[in-house]
Amino acid sequence: MPSIKEFQVTFDCAEPARVARFWCEVLGYVSSPPKGFATWDDYEQSRPAEDRGSWAACSDPSGVGPRLFFQRVPEGKVVKNRLHLDVRVGTGLVGEERLAALEAECARLLTVGAVRVRLLYDGHDSCIVMQDVEGNEFCVD
Repeated sequence: MPSIKEFQVTFDCAEPARVARFWCEVLGYVSSPPKGFATWDDYEQSRPAEDRGSWAACSDPSGVGPRLFFQRVPEGKVVKNRLHLDVRVGTGLVGEERLAALEAECARLLTVGAVRVRLLYDGHDSCIVMQDVEGNEFCVD
């Protein structure tokens, strides 16, 4: 069986466009409207009223990272995620230098709506557990 070369990560959420905007800010991704539409507004206006805002998507402009897909679901988040994203900003760094890089990214993400949950630091390795705008956990690593 050949290996899969492309995949997307799907988020269940209440407000797909809002969560997509957040992750675009976090990852430097772009949100482009579905094929055949100049804007997301054009696309949304073409849909029945009850289906508007039911999904959004964004992608890595370099084409390297996976597409992120956000779909509206009726139920809210109840427990800890079983899967989460690690935003890798401290790769190759250790100790205080790594911690400083993570703290700087954490400060930036707070300005776009993230919530800091806790710092995990053992004097050498570290990560910061955070939540997105709907409470989904992710790590600044």
